[in-house]
Amino acid sequence: MSSKEVRKSLGGQAEVFAMFASLKLESGNKMEELPVVCEFPDVFPGDVSDVPPEREVE
Repeated sequence: MSSKEVRKSLGGQAEVFAMFASLKLESGNKMEELPVVCEFPDVFPGDVSDVPPEREVE
């Protein structure tokens, strides 16, 4: 959500403190070279696809 979208959704009706952050890869860097990816390999599998895997609903 961008800061513009936040302002629009609030409609000037409230005061809000918000922090926006993003992670941008520099050209030439690979995802597996990022420290956070190395720390949590189970969260960042090597074969990320566009569609989540099918799972049974409990």
